Amino acid sequence: MLLRITNDPRPYPWGSLDAIAGFRGTPASGQPEAEVWLGTHPGSPARLVETPTTTLAAWLAEHRPAASLPFLVKILAAAAPLSLQAHPTPEQARAGFARENAAGIPVDAPYRNYRDDNAKPEMIVALSEPFLALCGFRPVAEARSELAAIGDARLAPLIDRLGDESALRVAVPWLLGRGPEVDAVIAALQQWSVLAEAPTARTVRVLANAYPGDPGVAISTLMHTVRLARGEALYLPAGNLHAYLDGLGIEVMATSDNVLRGGLTSKHVDIDELLSVVDFTPLPAPRMVPSIEGRRAVYRPDVPDFAVQVVVADAAAERVPLSGHAIAIVIEGECLLEGEERLRQGESVYIDEVEQLLVEGSGTLLIATANPA
Repeated sequence: MLLRITNDPRPYPWGSLDAIAGFRGTPASGQPEAEVWLGTHPGSPARLVETPTTTLAAWLAEHRPAASLPFLVKILAAAAPLSLQAHPTPEQARAGFARENAAGIPVDAPYRNYRDDNAKPEMIVALSEPFLALCGFRPVAEARSELAAIGDARLAPLIDRLGDESALRVAVPWLLGRGPEVDAVIAALQQWSVLAEAPTARTVRVLANAYPGDPGVAISTLMHTVRLARGEALYLPAGNLHAYLDGLGIEVMATSDNVLRGGLTSKHVDIDELLSVVDFTPLPAPRMVPSIEGRRAVYRPDVPDFAVQVVVADAAAERVPLSGHAIAIVIEGECLLEGEERLRQGESVYIDEVEQLLVEGSGTLLIATANPA
């Protein structure tokens, strides 16, 4: 069973005016187009192309009542930085959702943190060249050394707080709390970034232009700035502090909309709740390297919610193993699925009751499924 699905772009202010329209081959709306959700999340369920008034969630409820999609696929296009954010673990999501329900906070309230009881691990595959992201904490000594080399006395309060690897648990809350010396630290970094060309300086400059004076400007100097080439991927587990900066990509995640924000946004910010879920452990940049299986690049994160396969189709047919329900989107060229559905770039389908998907054509197909044990 293959069902073509689609959805309208969500008009978040950070969205691109033309990247999603260009990728899908559709007219631009004239408004920012940030994300297209392809899944069953009630925040924006996908619709069936043949019957646009029917959502994929409604179709599944009628035809596959025992089924549920544990993953969500998004086309994401950032023309400005997204909020500085992290996502909860399953236990934190369940507790937070129950707590806010008990408090009587409407699920769609703009000041709500937990809109469902699911975790939200996610990965993104870059479609643009480059795709820029801020993600995870780099080694404290590395950040301290770069800040010290700037030679601005106003940075001393931050540098002095970066004594060892555990210092982030002190430095980050101090910055977010905007103590009396924090504004001077931010001003010093903004001034330095105007002429400096280091990757950290370029990130500070981008963030300062979008959100001048925001503590996230300073926090970015403690984090990895990652530049993805087309086809490269990041995996962001629960607790990873991050912000996408610029670019077009396909995001695959657990079916959730739980986002805890600390800055770089006009949306609801809850610093205490964010700090309760952030993992302050310095780690390498969270690039995700696939296993190569023939013409398939296979990404298997450490969660059961989703796995991703990127399939390059050419003259020879490819049989792609699926683990239950799937959503597929053509990310380049044109693909023929099961000898019956011809999809061009930007078009997508929901798939079930297919164990080996036949892929032909001259394009590249991204397929999201649950992650089998």
